[in-house]
Amino acid sequence: MNRIEEAINQSIALKQTILHNDELIDSIGRAAKTIEQSLLGGGKIHFCGNGGSAADAQHLAAELSGRFYFDRPPLNAEALHCNTSYLTAVGNDYGYDQVFARLLRGTGRKGDVLVGISTSGNSRNILEAYNVCRETGIAIISMTGATGGKMKDSGGILLNVPSTDTPRIQECHIMIGHIVCELVETALFGKPNAGK
Repeated sequence: MNRIEEAINQSIALKQTILHNDELIDSIGRAAKTIEQSLLGGGKIHFCGNGGSAADAQHLAAELSGRFYFDRPPLNAEALHCNTSYLTAVGNDYGYDQVFARLLRGTGRKGDVLVGISTSGNSRNILEAYNVCRETGIAIISMTGATGGKMKDSGGILLNVPSTDTPRIQECHIMIGHIVCELVETALFGKPNAGK
């Protein structure tokens, strides 16, 4: 077996593990319901992450604010890192660990949701944002790797992919995020899954 086949098999095996993890499947459903209820109540869905997880955060925010399977009204969702002038100013003036917390303090409201994405579960700037969530009544959803890192103690919903392999975790984060987006879109707009 060459490395290409090995990587594909590893990805498939991890997804099979998730498929048979009843606790994680239940948590994915609860995450979708939490986002759905927030949006129904006029809330906003904030996403944050670093590096590849920042790309995932932006990707998933776009699925909600744009469209997923079908045309429908936009949903109130945004990734916290998209304004580079803000990001570099706050990183320079207050420290990189404050870049998400400071923006969330200005734009987040009780009833919103923050989805933090980190393969290690230890991203300090996400943990700082979680402090703001607890102060203001913003729900927390954490997408992490196997251990959950420090984010597992956030008091929110933990979606911890059972792996320590960063690329495989990130692949599963997008899969889980897409499932959540589909569930939310269908619940709010009542159209059947267009992929079937």
